[in-house]
Amino acid sequence: MRVCFVSRRFFPAISGMSVYAINLLRQLVAHGIDVTMISQYRGDERGMRVYGGGPPPPVEGVRVIGLEAHGEQNGGDFERDVDAMVETIVAEHERAPFDILHAQYGYPNGWAALLAARRIGVPVVVSIQGGDGHWVGSCCETHRLALTRVLDHANALLIGGESFIGEVTERLGTPRERFTIVPGAVDTGTFHPADDWSPGRARDPVRLFYHGRVDRRKGVLDMLDALALLRDRGTPFACAISGIGPDVDPARERASALHLTPHVEFTGYAAYGDVPALYRGADVFVSPTYAEGFSNTILEAMASGLPVVACRTVGVVDCLRDGENGLLIEPGDIAAQADALERIIRDEPLRARLAAAALDECRRVYSWEAVGAQIVGLYASLRGARPDLSFEPEVPIHPCRFRAEPHLL
Repeated sequence: MRVCFVSRRFFPAISGMSVYAINLLRQLVAHGIDVTMISQYRGDERGMRVYGGGPPPPVEGVRVIGLEAHGEQNGGDFERDVDAMVETIVAEHERAPFDILHAQYGYPNGWAALLAARRIGVPVVVSIQGGDGHWVGSCCETHRLALTRVLDHANALLIGGESFIGEVTERLGTPRERFTIVPGAVDTGTFHPADDWSPGRARDPVRLFYHGRVDRRKGVLDMLDALALLRDRGTPFACAISGIGPDVDPARERASALHLTPHVEFTGYAAYGDVPALYRGADVFVSPTYAEGFSNTILEAMASGLPVVACRTVGVVDCLRDGENGLLIEPGDIAAQADALERIIRDEPLRARLAAAALDECRRVYSWEAVGAQIVGLYASLRGARPDLSFEPEVPIHPCRFRAEPHLL
């Protein structure tokens, strides 16, 4: 079987979806699938500063093709980049025919795959990711039409969990039965507790850890406000914020204005191979996000033996339950976040119970072997199917806020 996997912001970009893609590709190769990956990337200084970037590196067993997002980098011309993806898919199919097109993100990649399918007659699988549900389609009529056509006409839609299905169906009207739930997964061989790990044990002061995109939509600024409340209460802590993103500078400025510099360290970009050690050097993971598709960083923290404080929101409630395997607060509730952090800092038995439950669940439920087998089985069921071509391939071009800030799409 030959599969074309169409990705966006693959490594070295900082994104949970880069992690997801690399692990999925490895699983596909292990199942004997011939994989070509076509990946967009940012090559401009601004995009690389926000997300990381540059051409995708080699992946063992995979034919890797990088497409610089020239249109996105020049005025948010996503249509130019969609055209480039379509032409590349078609050319690769002519070189050696594909059986399946699998796009990561409904827009722009899924739209490109759907358009390519009109020309090559191959079924389309689309993984719906966080931005597809949270903001793409609410930004402008162009992107709403493109995304809803993907949702209505792809042969299969993969999505992380029930809460995310609810968000997409409510916003865009897609029937629930269109979706196949494929949860996030974590490599528990790479992400695991330290050799001397003991549930709940912590340093003095307790080390809080945030890892991921430094973005106000991920709650980073809220976390800094909560940490200031902790400091004012006399609760000791140390905090590391790992990653890059659109709000690194505002976050640094907020930390300075709140006089948190002695307590908070910004550690910047971390290569994927270095991340497991960062988790093992922490005591509590904090993810005050406003929404996820499915949080890879939370799974990595769970697999690393850390108790987690996060928000009761889309993509989080599918893997965390308050008081059972994590602590959940409402997004944006600074006082509640400070209370939860103080509680987990001061209560070692609580940390121990949450960490042990999270680790056990992660090992039982979120294995890449199970997720990879599920996706390979879906491919097999679709092989030879015809794509649904009953859609209009042209969309009108409208102004969009993401044309001015395309890195946020």
